[in-house]
Amino acid sequence: MTSDTASLISFIDGQHERQTAFLRELVRVPSDNPPGDCAPIARRAAALLGELGLQVEAYEVPQELVQGNGMKSAVNLIVRHRFGPGGPVIALNAHGDVVPPGEGWQRDPYGGQIEQDPRHGPVMYGRGVAVSKSDFATYTWALLALMQAQQAGAALCGSVELHFTFDEEVGGEIGPRWLLDQGYSRPDYALSAGFGYAITSAHNGCLHVEVSIQGRQAHAAMPETGADALEAATHVLQALYAFRAELAGRRSATPGIGAPTLNVGLIQGGINTNVVPDRVSFRIDRRMIPEEAGHDAEGELRRIVDGAIAQRPGCAATVRRIMLAQPLTRLPGAERLIEPLRRHAEAIMGAEIPVHGVPLYTDARHYTQRGIPTVLYGAGPRTLVEAGGHNADENLRLEDLRKATQVVALTLADLLDAGG
Repeated sequence: MTSDTASLISFIDGQHERQTAFLRELVRVPSDNPPGDCAPIARRAAALLGELGLQVEAYEVPQELVQGNGMKSAVNLIVRHRFGPGGPVIALNAHGDVVPPGEGWQRDPYGGQIEQDPRHGPVMYGRGVAVSKSDFATYTWALLALMQAQQAGAALCGSVELHFTFDEEVGGEIGPRWLLDQGYSRPDYALSAGFGYAITSAHNGCLHVEVSIQGRQAHAAMPETGADALEAATHVLQALYAFRAELAGRRSATPGIGAPTLNVGLIQGGINTNVVPDRVSFRIDRRMIPEEAGHDAEGELRRIVDGAIAQRPGCAATVRRIMLAQPLTRLPGAERLIEPLRRHAEAIMGAEIPVHGVPLYTDARHYTQRGIPTVLYGAGPRTLVEAGGHNADENLRLEDLRKATQVVALTLADLLDAGG
């Protein structure tokens, strides 16, 4: 172990209690999305970062964009530190909005309660503690460790930026994408909030659409005088489910990702029991594997719906896009992030660290869509399931927070090494 490595690890170890307190303060600020009133958590995060001596830039998103995104308020934060001339600009992105707690909690979702686990040591509980308020703390203390190392004489060049955003749960359109679109940041590489020990280099995309079937109401005693929208919707759904079976045969070559999927998760319609339904709508979730990047999944669905509804005279169908998130694909240059992350993680975690894909989608795609090599890595256990992400009693082992911070700090030191 070099003296620089030992110094970084020692600093992070010595700051662990302060880092834990920082995370607990973030967990204690509700930031459910929906409803998406996320300015309060952004203000609290900015204040906490300021108390650490960091200069925080706050970018309030125009209200019309916020409302168009289905939210009430949003402020994005950037912290920048320039270590020296030349070198890469590396963005570290995590999101502070969370899914609502839901039922089944045994602890206060906003308490930041810490309990001693006999196997894993101290564990913090709370909504967002794993996804992804933890990586506000991971990335902040990795930056602080590098700043301390520079003060001690380490030769570093390039810049680190913290991108803390608050709309990931509804797509990230007014968070990372907006920051990049507005030109507030132009990083060379990006590291996005992770879920555990593995390095994520790819993930699925997601398309949400609403299909509306229009028929004609009639008295149930004379159904032949109407056009049954529910019957037509059933026919369309049969075509979609046949397509779902076809999708199961398209397998991804990326470890951790299986086949594309299609799910109908919401359906509503009808007027009353004794009335032929005149309108039925349902919503589709279509997950795209990385190999489908750029594929017109929406057009494919429209063709299936149009073909099926054409067989039901008197009824019509419309398809409305709700959300489109493209898959995350591994770009050339991503190995510059993967190699040091993997090397340091294996040394610190004492375990083999896989590089894989995940079937969900994240804000990381907004960076790769602009040609910025991006991977996901951050605090967490071996799997997201273990952390209870998006589940009751979401939790984080504080030892994993400490170790992930060390991995990120050492990786950044490698990337910014002026003598490397």
